[in-house]
Amino acid sequence: MPQISHAVQELTVGQLAARSGAAVSALHFYEAKGLISSRRTAGNQRRFDRDALRRVAFIRAAQRVGIPLATIREALAELPDERTPNRSDWARLSELWREELDQRIEQLGRLRDHLDDCIGCGCLSLESCVLSNPDDRVGQYGCGSRLLVERRAADS
Repeated sequence: MPQISHAVQELTVGQLAARSGAAVSALHFYEAKGLISSRRTAGNQRRFDRDALRRVAFIRAAQRVGIPLATIREALAELPDERTPNRSDWARLSELWREELDQRIEQLGRLRDHLDDCIGCGCLSLESCVLSNPDDRVGQYGCGSRLLVERRAADS
């Protein structure tokens, strides 16, 4: 891993990418989405404050556990003066995200447990299909792939 002197307070996008493990394109995307920021030099090159390393680490850790970028952006926007997240910020935010993650885990477990119910169906609209028809919401309309055709005709 490339070492950057502590005397260096600003990083190029290449240095930030090398140290954070994020691709340059990902850093550009994060910046476009307002997750990190840079200043431009007279030659129009990006320069990131050194604390962008911690912000990128925070973003990537949150993404790894399934937190959407919009939610991450909201969390970072709540920090005073756009400061870098610290350990207590992570603890507070991860506690808020825990319920959402638990719900996703439960949903994924249900999908995993019922995935083989659809093998051979092809239309994914079985009467009790938990993938496309959870809780049999459209069971009143009948079953099979004709549902989409019948609904379009009724909407016309």
